Amino acid sequence: MTVYGSDDQGDDGADRRELAPTPSSPASPTSSSQSPLLSTVADEVSHRDPGYFQYYAQLQHQQNMLQDYMRTSTYFSAITQAGAPLFLNSVVMDVGAGSGILSYFAAQAGARKVYAVEASKMANKMRVMLDAARGQGAGRHPARNGYLQGRIEIIESKVEDIRQEIDKVDVIISEPIGVLLVHERMLESFIYARDKYLKPTGGVVYPSSGSIHLAPVSDAALWSETMSKVRFWEQSAFYGVDLRPFMELAYNEYFTAPVVGCFNPRSLMADCCLQSRGYTVDFNTVTAEEIKSFRVPIEWDIKYTGIIHAIGGWFDIAFTPPTDATLANPLLSE
Repeated sequence: MTVYGSDDQGDDGADRRELAPTPSSPASPTSSSQSPLLSTVADEVSHRDPGYFQYYAQLQHQQNMLQDYMRTSTYFSAITQAGAPLFLNSVVMDVGAGSGILSYFAAQAGARKVYAVEASKMANKMRVMLDAARGQGAGRHPARNGYLQGRIEIIESKVEDIRQEIDKVDVIISEPIGVLLVHERMLESFIYARDKYLKPTGGVVYPSSGSIHLAPVSDAALWSETMSKVRFWEQSAFYGVDLRPFMELAYNEYFTAPVVGCFNPRSLMADCCLQSRGYTVDFNTVTAEEIKSFRVPIEWDIKYTGIIHAIGGWFDIAFTPPTDATLANPLLSE
């Protein structure tokens, strides 16, 4: 079983724990001038299920993410406090802007221009926010969030499908993280934007890296809960039908499917790895090909004798400007 820490309770905090059960065991079109690699990434991402964008066009789902205190507060601090010098008078691109919250943070930090790229109909709802900043829109209320005026341009498109000419930007921000870092494949769009729109010198991607952690977990309750689902298929007279032929298939299905949620750190039987930083993916340099398939090396020092019911996984993200950005902006080294 593999267990994953919740991306929504945490993708969804900066520290995401994921868990999945195992049988218990001892101890779109692009211009012709575009590079072939960028074209390939664009083609693959462009076929993302339309239901994906319909889901994120709803305010109730945006609210779920905004109420993820760990994530929202981490981005707020990284953009408006620790990284504020990066954003001051900068041109920023927000990839997969959603409600626009990261774009608003960038404006708070003093960004001169923010391109808020959003493919879902949430883009129309962001326009309501910008109208309100100008004192326009329904109700004719006084201007709200006036600091947004003239700073944010909404681009209703996938980043791979943008048609208008955009100069290279100073900073690319995004929340491209899914379960165990790579789920949802938003990282591919983040990488595409980096390769196409980020300034080659002094440009910054935020977040800058992510680290995956894996560790053995002992959790008899989780195993029993999963096994109870399997035992449904042990019935020999379910409305006159013997379900037992499905038993082995059900067992394999339930015990190979990840379980997304929180787990007690005390259930860890070992440190995540002997190298405390885990397996790091550097968003400044990683390629789209590299995140499609990779191996996470593990080496555990088991702390006590017991049954390993699952492999627990979680990740951290970091906001660290590259060296050339630090050199280009002396405020970052103060």
